[in-house]
Amino acid sequence: MNIITRAINMAIKPKEEWPVIAGESATTRSIMTGFVMPLAAIGAICGFIQMAYIGSALSSIIDLRVSFGLALSTSIVGYVLTLVGVLLAAFIVSKLAPSFQSSDDFVKALKLVAYVQGPLWLAGVLQLVPFLGILTIFVGLYTIYLIYLGFTPVLGTPQDKIIPYMIVIVVVYFVIMFIFGMITTAMVGMSLFA
Repeated sequence: MNIITRAINMAIKPKEEWPVIAGESATTRSIMTGFVMPLAAIGAICGFIQMAYIGSALSSIIDLRVSFGLALSTSIVGYVLTLVGVLLAAFIVSKLAPSFQSSDDFVKALKLVAYVQGPLWLAGVLQLVPFLGILTIFVGLYTIYLIYLGFTPVLGTPQDKIIPYMIVIVVVYFVIMFIFGMITTAMVGMSLFA
């Protein structure tokens, strides 16, 4: 399936898309190279353009653009950390699965973690329009609903275990992304003062 179509289907008809995903054979490599890497690159590339050339919504008041080199290095580090974050989150999902009567299968966990982020990565293009970038927050919140819908078809999670499992996973994922965000921010800060 076309990766853009998959991401759009996840956004507009996730109830129909999750069973399709669950039935597909996949490997870690096929998911990472065929979906995660290209779609995560959208946010990285658009983030680079936004940082280096457009600035933020406040750029009309204060120029908030950064140097080409800083924008490039920040985007690359952010991209790599996104890939690592997806793999780490999938590992945690699979290791916690038995506690929630779910399938302890890394590839299935990777399907859940990776495909749920497709709409968010597509929304990365919103960074190119300063006032629309805020909409990515709403897309991020929508991914919580997408995770909820994916637990049973992908991991076989019983209905009564979905909410507690989802809460644990969402908290863990946000902690991972917060830590990675701090690493990226620290790198930007060091670059500004170097």
